Amino acid sequence: MEAIEHPGGTREQALERLKKRRDFQGHIVAYVVVNAALWAIWAVTGGGYPWPAWVTGGWAIGLLLNFWDVYMRAPITDADVEREMSRMGGGDRSMEGK
Repeated sequence: MEAIEHPGGTREQALERLKKRRDFQGHIVAYVVVNAALWAIWAVTGGGYPWPAWVTGGWAIGLLLNFWDVYMRAPITDADVEREMSRMGGGDRSMEGK
């Protein structure tokens, strides 16, 4: 089967977004399984100081940042690239005088 090429790399962008979403889902599964195991170990060993909370909290912060990257962050557009190039002075001027 041959891949259909779309103008502007739309297929590649869509594929990248799908990969990020699938990876995020895998991270959630790992988070739930590992944290459930840690809390079970804590409970079986008599409780006491809730040390798994450190792992759960730290990992949750990482998951929130990953969520932002996957679902909230705007993709880079052609307008973004043009704006950055104009800030750089057109891009070619950086080589002048070298």
